[in-house]
Amino acid sequence: MNHKKNIISALVELGVFLSQFSSKDYKKSKDTRHNDLFFDGFKHQLKLAEAHNGWFTKENLCFALNQWSVLLQKEHLEKWLASYSIPTITPKNIAIIMAGNIPLVGFHDFLSALVCGHKITIKQSSNDKHLLPFLAAYLMHIEPSIKGTIEFTEERLEDFDAVIATGSDNTARYFEYYFKNKPSIIRKNRNSVAVLTGHETPEDLEALTEDIFRYYGLGCRSVSKLFVPNDYDFDAFFNAVYEWHPIMNSAKYANNYDYNKAVYLMSEFDLLENGFLMLKEDQHYASPIATLFYEFYDDIENLKSKIQKDSELIQCVVSRDFMPNEVGFGTTQLPKLSDYADQKDTVDFLLKI
Repeated sequence: MNHKKNIISALVELGVFLSQFSSKDYKKSKDTRHNDLFFDGFKHQLKLAEAHNGWFTKENLCFALNQWSVLLQKEHLEKWLASYSIPTITPKNIAIIMAGNIPLVGFHDFLSALVCGHKITIKQSSNDKHLLPFLAAYLMHIEPSIKGTIEFTEERLEDFDAVIATGSDNTARYFEYYFKNKPSIIRKNRNSVAVLTGHETPEDLEALTEDIFRYYGLGCRSVSKLFVPNDYDFDAFFNAVYEWHPIMNSAKYANNYDYNKAVYLMSEFDLLENGFLMLKEDQHYASPIATLFYEFYDDIENLKSKIQKDSELIQCVVSRDFMPNEVGFGTTQLPKLSDYADQKDTVDFLLKI
């Protein structure tokens, strides 16, 4: 059996299945395999996910599913895996602890362990528990050889050979202690930043708003901070973000906006704000919901040094012609399969354990 070939084939089928849910008007295709068994069930899971987690709006769920339907195309999967030699191995038991900040945020870790041929035990976040078990069931139906290799648990993890764990800085300390004797990838809080020069086009700034507001800014790839030159005029930026004003229709977002604004005003912080987004001058990277931090710079080279020094805190740098490995405006939530979180190659790790 050619495991890699069979898994790619199954993942392509999953991508076709997901494409039916990539816009708000779900479109059932008569050509998608096993739709009679899975289409209505997944619709129900999406409804449960939306009801369970107020941040998982239908729009954001569809956005995430659309991205995965694109990535799970044969050419993307083959290009991703072409640089690895994936031998037939004796499967190890891989524990994956997933975050729940955006829909299917742990899917890439699951995917990596699957293509490497390992057994997988998944501990999901309570915030995102409805989608992946259903998609795993679909894959096992498509490719029976992986039946029995994927398990979901809410219990304490035991009998595993390696672990991939994603959480906050606080949980990471616990993970590092608890898993100290196992091969591991442990991810902490990271945020993304944008470097502006004042020469951005209106199109650049409009694209940047997608990096700021998509998933309500809850992703590690979400821009939470701007670096701007000393004389920066925020008018063009505020003009660009205005299209997102309907975000206040979300009660959870509006409540966070009101709460954080009250805290800032009581603390007498200076704010720039437009009724749905606050800009606060702050040296930190992790800004609260409905808030964007900013920091002035006067020397590009000094700024590059600062960002390099703080690289452990930063997931993406959005800019143009600023530094290597920068991310283009509007693309932080469109990663390729080879864009590994924290720049740690998950497949390479899984092949070497």
